[in-house]
Amino acid sequence: MWKRLLQTNGDPTAVVLRLTLGAVMLPHGAQKLLGWFGGAGFSGTVDYFSAVLGIPAPLAILVILFESVGAVALLAGFLSRVMALGIAAIMAVAVLKVHLAVGFFMNWLGNQPGEGFEFHLLALAIAFYVIVKGSGPASVDRRLVALTSA
Repeated sequence: MWKRLLQTNGDPTAVVLRLTLGAVMLPHGAQKLLGWFGGAGFSGTVDYFSAVLGIPAPLAILVILFESVGAVALLAGFLSRVMALGIAAIMAVAVLKVHLAVGFFMNWLGNQPGEGFEFHLLALAIAFYVIVKGSGPASVDRRLVALTSA
């Protein structure tokens, strides 16, 4: 089962998309985990998710972990399918619970009540590719498969 989960091909597109997803998600995770980049930090994020969004604390903690530790794992290419699935789930819930009501477009001009969901669709598409194709050639996953096959 592990070998199938880690299996990937030599497609360099998988590397580019995996690294892009990890690089884009990491600052969001740092906001939630560490309070960097104007974020609320761990306790502030858990409180917000619970009180405002109605998301239970254990699920809020999973969001924080997938967006921070999961993003680092994506950058390394470690368990990329699992990490991408977690991020895809986060993006889907974010669209449904928060961003769908605002509309499609991001709030570039500051004239909307919040951000639209276009970013989330891009993240979902990238995550889907990583889930299907795996980490690509430059990854810990590929190295682990090679070690178990030797």
